[in-house]
Amino acid sequence: MGQRDRDMKRIDSTLVGVDQGSALLFADYDTDGEMWTGSGKREVWHPVRFATAFRDLPSVHVSISMWDMAADANQRADIRAAHIRRDGFEIVFTTWEDTKVARIRADWMAIGALSNDDDWDVD
Repeated sequence: MGQRDRDMKRIDSTLVGVDQGSALLFADYDTDGEMWTGSGKREVWHPVRFATAFRDLPSVHVSISMWDMAADANQRADIRAAHIRRDGFEIVFTTWEDTKVARIRADWMAIGALSNDDDWDVD
């Protein structure tokens, strides 16, 4: 696979914020939920709200910090940040085919400029 097109994010602010957290996205083994008993493409969307809104769209990183999958099938997983806004975003976890996922925990981090009391609002 080739490298994706990308641009370096430059943060022009005297105040930079870092927000981070952890979220258990689901525990489907307890309830015989779709991720554990289903097949084919399955997806879970989990909303995250930042402690403080960023001035501009932040950079968001998401990773799997705990996974619990059945060993009798291939382990297929994709995780990403979607719908990034100044006040939050959504974690999207996807699996497919015959993969059985009991539970997933995701850790995330957002970095970006924060509003400063000295900023001028000219609108």
